[in-house]
Amino acid sequence: MSGFKKFLLRGNLVELAVAFVVGAAFAGLVEDFAASFISPLIALLGGEPDYTGLAVTINGTKFPYGIFVTSAIAFTITAAIVYFLVVLPTTKLIERIDRGKEATERDCPQCLSAIPIRARRCRHCTAEVTPATETPTAI
Repeated sequence: MSGFKKFLLRGNLVELAVAFVVGAAFAGLVEDFAASFISPLIALLGGEPDYTGLAVTINGTKFPYGIFVTSAIAFTITAAIVYFLVVLPTTKLIERIDRGKEATERDCPQCLSAIPIRARRCRHCTAEVTPATETPTAI
């Protein structure tokens, strides 16, 4: 029982649960934003914001493709909102914060894997490399 208790209280699981709850709340916010502002704009431009009624009947079988069209439009709008209002500003902020930091890794000239700057040998391909703090010698 103590193993199960440790599993439940482990940091990763708690962080995942918090992220899930915040993500669900954010999804509701984005859906409401799309319903309140984006769908009416689409209705102004295209005439109808809801295409769920669109269907085609072939040999007596109804194919309601409008449900997919509406979902695809909602997904595209949601993805754009998340990208432009969350991902892009967060990326810019992280770049601004990391701008003054010195690099701690560099690429191995042989296998292009990230290795510490002062490394003398690549941990991935075991090639000998000149540490970045030294000047390379001519062969």
